[in-house]
Amino acid sequence: MNIPFLDLKALNQRFAGDFADALQRVLDSGWFIQGEELGQFEQEFSRYCGAQYCVGVGNGLDALTLILKAYIELGRIALKDEVILPANSFIATALAISHAGLTPVLVEPDPRTSNICPKAVEAALSPRTRAIMPVHLYGRPADVHALRGIADSHRLLLIEDAAQAHGASVRGRKAGNLGDAAGFSFFPGKNLGALGDAGAIVTSDQELADCARSLRNYGSARKYHHDRVGLNSRLDELQAAFLRVKLRKLAEDADARQELALRYCAGIANPAIRMPEMPPHDARHAWHLFTVHAQHRNSLQTHLLSRGIETLIHYPVPICSQPAYAASMHSSFPISEELARTVLSLPLYPGFPEQQRVIDACNDFRPS
Repeated sequence: MNIPFLDLKALNQRFAGDFADALQRVLDSGWFIQGEELGQFEQEFSRYCGAQYCVGVGNGLDALTLILKAYIELGRIALKDEVILPANSFIATALAISHAGLTPVLVEPDPRTSNICPKAVEAALSPRTRAIMPVHLYGRPADVHALRGIADSHRLLLIEDAAQAHGASVRGRKAGNLGDAAGFSFFPGKNLGALGDAGAIVTSDQELADCARSLRNYGSARKYHHDRVGLNSRLDELQAAFLRVKLRKLAEDADARQELALRYCAGIANPAIRMPEMPPHDARHAWHLFTVHAQHRNSLQTHLLSRGIETLIHYPVPICSQPAYAASMHSSFPISEELARTVLSLPLYPGFPEQQRVIDACNDFRPS
């Protein structure tokens, strides 16, 4: 493959010296779980997001699950209550709701933005609705102002799935500080990626943060004393140390992603390819993924592959069509299905060296 979709080796090689120092620092400390590196990262990432608290956990799915479990523990949600989410996200959003003992209610996205549609959310409200869980899909912030209005009018929680949105913002407020709580993933391919699985909860609600810290650690705030039925989901010292290294470059990387995205938007001028809609002037896209739509998506992907360009599909099967959930669906989701049929993600990452080749190949495409 001449142009890989994502070159994780090159992205991480930039930090090789700092990673070695971080590893040595952790080795010298002799402390590998819930130590100084985790504490420092939690402070630094919460400050980056503009929130008061960060709780490091094992992965992004656990982050969302623990937020919901903590709200149940605190009596703000009850088992089997409903949480509204988009039908076209990665399945982890729905799994978190199910794992917490709650009921996922899927709704259609806005076809222009691929993000959850506020009007669809309003139409799905029921007496059992307790929370809305928008996904900042591909790094584009959801319409949080409309969703916040709905949440406040109906006394609902607004929980961000920010797994793809490190650095995204609305009116100067970053993802992680746009709702009541947010779940982040630090999977290696994310804008802020660990060298393994990792995740975090971000919130300004101290009661929620304290409860989540207990739940991630066997339900314990004090060793051998277990106040809650918790689990083991802890961001380890080594991954925290690596993330601290990469966090220092996240703002610069976000600028690089923005520049690459704008270059794609200016350069690709093929009527057979629908470009992503830019966010409003007061919002910033994190550009975790650069997604286009094409009615002849498979032909476009084959064409690009013939030019040595790797692309991926995010996502080929929406949640509503997954066997895990399809049997329980009582509605059709034509917008989600259409987006899944036409979406294609082009390579985009800091330091991406051959973008013009991708632009030229896209412009050369002719549907067969």
